[in-house]
Amino acid sequence: MSTPEFPEPETEAPSVTASALKERIDAGEQVTILDTRVPSEFESWQIDGASVENVNVPYFDFLVDDIDPETLAQVPDDRRVTVSCAKGESSRYVAGLLADRGYDVEHLEDGMNGWARLYEYVELDTAGDTTGDLTVAQYQRPSSGCLAYLVVSGDEAAVIDPLRAFADEYVADAKALGADLRYAVDTHVHADHVSGVRTLAEEYGVEAVVPEPALDRGLDYEIAVSTIADGESLAVGDAEIEALHTPGHTSGMTSYRVAEFLFTGDGLFTESVARPDLEDGDDGAPDAARTLYETLQETILPLPDETVIAPAHFSDAADRAADGSYTTTLGDLRASMDALSMDRDEFVEYVLADMPPRPANYEDVIATNLGQQTVDDREAFELELGPNNCAASTDAMTSDD
Repeated sequence: MSTPEFPEPETEAPSVTASALKERIDAGEQVTILDTRVPSEFESWQIDGASVENVNVPYFDFLVDDIDPETLAQVPDDRRVTVSCAKGESSRYVAGLLADRGYDVEHLEDGMNGWARLYEYVELDTAGDTTGDLTVAQYQRPSSGCLAYLVVSGDEAAVIDPLRAFADEYVADAKALGADLRYAVDTHVHADHVSGVRTLAEEYGVEAVVPEPALDRGLDYEIAVSTIADGESLAVGDAEIEALHTPGHTSGMTSYRVAEFLFTGDGLFTESVARPDLEDGDDGAPDAARTLYETLQETILPLPDETVIAPAHFSDAADRAADGSYTTTLGDLRASMDALSMDRDEFVEYVLADMPPRPANYEDVIATNLGQQTVDDREAFELELGPNNCAASTDAMTSDD
């Protein structure tokens, strides 16, 4: 479908950047979004938050000489309204029409694409680090819930689960901390976003590292790539990044342990556990769920309670830690997450019972991350737009006690 050309609005409504809007949402300010995308796109993903109200009125309802009063009645007139669309074009036009009619209105710069480019840096509390030389930062992508991590010790750094769209930022942030980025490491073959491992290797000479089992899925990189197996380590300054094979979400899912931190990828989140169907589909999901149960019970849960669980995703159900990150301790999870105390059959039944839709374009994303197909930067960005959906349902996953 071609993108319509919108006429210049007679009144130019003010704009708001994605970062400014996010600050208002984080502050608990009531935000009303008028989303002008078609219903199917709106229902797929939208701007979320406890203080956010979303109203969907498609842009084509405004592309008429006389706007239907029923259309205007859907737009709140007692508070500020932020108009959003896919790329910021239709929202600018609609915001102008509404401003001309006296509405208190603004439009989101670059629309949902601008929201998807929002990437926030939060340093984690490293009080448990005995060397006193460790910096760990969490990157948060609000649009999809993706999380990545920068680990810095001395003059060396590694990034875990990097996104291609933000490759430049990891290098720049490492340099700002006095370090060179040495490793780009994936926890598994991602299904929801295009990995930045190859980009960092190709453009910056960073060593690409993937879990050894990824080779069995047909990894086909044109660059040299290192693999890491269960029990092996990478040295970053004075820190050791130890690999723990934690299959279930995928056969090659690998967590990484650094000091008190456990980077769990998509195996264990702060509010849920992994979905098991993105590698072998529905037919393979029961076996993968049983493998996930064994991983949790035999590899992760025996770790100390003070282990900080640092996942690769967060959802609206996740709470921030005191340092602003989406992390929690294993002890807190053990006490609050019902799924971790279920027996195997109950766990498998629960995980398979109510899985959300698979991530958008997940088959193409997987093929891209395996090196089996090539996409340019624009295509890569568009492939990963939307919610991540890499977790099992969070409904009843945790208790309120």
